[in-house]
This record gives sequence, structure tokens and C-alpha cells, in this order.
Amino acid sequence: MKHQTISQLQTIAEVEPLSTYPIMTRQQRIERWAKLLEEHPGRCLGALTGTEHLKWQARDAARSEGSPITVAFEDPVLRAVGLKDDTYGEAKRFFELSDWELHDIVCSCHVGTTIKGQWAAARVRRTIAGNRFLKWLRERL
Repeated sequence: MKHQTISQLQTIAEVEPLSTYPIMTRQQRIERWAKLLEEHPGRCLGALTGTEHLKWQARDAARSEGSPITVAFEDPVLRAVGLKDDTYGEAKRFFELSDWELHDIVCSCHVGTTIKGQWAAARVRRTIAGNRFLKWLRERL
């Protein structure tokens, strides 16, 4: 293998950095999601139906057109740092949420068939704030 500098490689190939975006922490990804939802507070978003009753394979593949997860997937920054699609399972993996946390944000049993962007943002923020409290409580017990 012949080693070449980047400038040498650029004469024979188009060289681009692997990512133009820095690595984002879990908190930063979730905060960005909430901010994206807040940008269009009146936008009507679709909820996912009965996520708590689905077997894990069906739950991971579940999606709803125009859901709060879709809002995250529409963002080029979140896609660039690793969000692959707008399914329940991918949102769970990417945002590092438990089933119950994500269920509380996107399931129709909590929000009805549609949810406004500002309400979805509040649910995202509430879920995260709840996590901090539960972590604090677990440490104390």
C-alpha cells in the first residue's frame, strides 16, 4: 500500500471528511429533537397505535407517517449523526430511550391519534427530566 497525503489523494479522488457534524451526546440529540418539534408548535403529528401491545419485532418496525419521530428523521443533522429512519426501534436506539419512555412520547394511548408539535416537544422534555429524577432517586435508595 502506498501512503499519500490528503493533498496528493485530492488530485486523483474527491476526499471529504467522514462527517461534517461533531458527535452528539444523548442529551444533545434529545434536546435537538425537542427543539425541532417546537419549531412548528401547531403542526399535527401522527401517533403510533398500541406500541405497548406489539411484539418487539413489530414494535421496532412500527412507524406513522408524520410522527414526532418523522420530525427527527427530517433533520439532516440527526441523520448525519446516525438516525437511519423514522421507525420506533430506530428512535429507541438513536435517542437511547426505554420502551416506556418512547411509548409515553409517541403512543396514541397517551396522546390520541394526533399530537401538536409543542405537545410532543413537552413530552420529550418531560421524559428526559423524569429520567434525571429517577436516576437521582435510585442513587439515594
